[in-house]
Amino acid sequence: MKKILSAILVVLMCVSMFAFVGCSGTEEFKVGFIFLHDENSTYDKNFIDAAVEACKNMGVTMVQKTQIPESTECYDAAKELIEVDGCKVIFADSFGHESFLMDAAREYPDVQFCHATGTQAHTAELDNFHNAFASIYEGRYIAGVVAGMKLNELKEAGKLKGDVPKMGYVGAFTFAEVISGYTSFYLGAKSVCEDVVMDVKFTGSWYDETKEKQAAQMLIDGGCDLISQHADSMGSPTACENAGIPNVSYNGSTAAACPNTFLISSRINWVPYFEYMITQAKEGKAIDTDWTGTLENGAVALTELGTAVAEGTAEKIEEVKAGLKDGSINVFDTANFTVGGKTLDSYTADVDTDKDFTPDTEAIEDGVFYESKHRSGPYFDIRIDGITLLDEAY
Repeated sequence: MKKILSAILVVLMCVSMFAFVGCSGTEEFKVGFIFLHDENSTYDKNFIDAAVEACKNMGVTMVQKTQIPESTECYDAAKELIEVDGCKVIFADSFGHESFLMDAAREYPDVQFCHATGTQAHTAELDNFHNAFASIYEGRYIAGVVAGMKLNELKEAGKLKGDVPKMGYVGAFTFAEVISGYTSFYLGAKSVCEDVVMDVKFTGSWYDETKEKQAAQMLIDGGCDLISQHADSMGSPTACENAGIPNVSYNGSTAAACPNTFLISSRINWVPYFEYMITQAKEGKAIDTDWTGTLENGAVALTELGTAVAEGTAEKIEEVKAGLKDGSINVFDTANFTVGGKTLDSYTADVDTDKDFTPDTEAIEDGVFYESKHRSGPYFDIRIDGITLLDEAY
């Protein structure tokens, strides 16, 4: 009888332990995410959707903190994710989160910290702090090609507002990330519509629907035939739909809300990085200090085409994609743009970021400005001809 009771006790103990560690036989693995806004922001929604998908695919628990500003609240959120929720990896999605996340990384050396769009990991000398981004300028270039083809269609139909095709661009700040984005978009359009020009209006905010709508309307009133953006609300697409102006959005399709004007959207698909990050952390392996996603690994993504695109657009996209992948097309080929009427053969970029943003690294090689080569975060900040900045207050 004692042997039977002992056997039952052992079984019960095993069942209890099994329930505690989970079906995989390992302790539940939790991943913490810190988001600047919530799903109302197209930028944050893109991250949130990817985090949900990656954590589901990897069989881990996702814990998220939304509406976390670029302040010490980021550090506090990271601390809570570790001490209260037991997260082994922390990811934050906004540029301004970086310094606060680094503070947490110094305090918790056994936890891995990953950050999007940042610039300091490659010089921070912290084994547990990592940056990640993607060559999204390639996606924006393709989106620009789509825009250029639409402008050609408008030109042939005699529907341009002015003498030359003119685009407008709603940007958040005069950061390298935004400059790299609007420049690659413009160069994509210029590759198929040679006489295109572009005006840029900044809002001073990543997410402000009112300001973004006003900026788009100002650009439309200023004679722009097509609008794109690097801002996170529906403000610009809505203004375009109301005015009947073609629109290239960012971080997700606006086809449902803007069926008559939506052309295409580019975005970073964060699922590949999240799955890589989780795998490395679970297996106790090193995470790349500076990871760059590409068209090849699926991190640079494009939405479906809208019904307003020009004929032949889908075929042209495939042609350009192939050129970007095999290297026959380089987004920042210096033969395709000028600065003050001159072609650049040298440019020192601010790669090793310091408080004075001192240029420190030669970025042009063999006639190409190589974005993403020296770090994942963008550092193309050149003001090229053909693009007019209506303000630089931000």
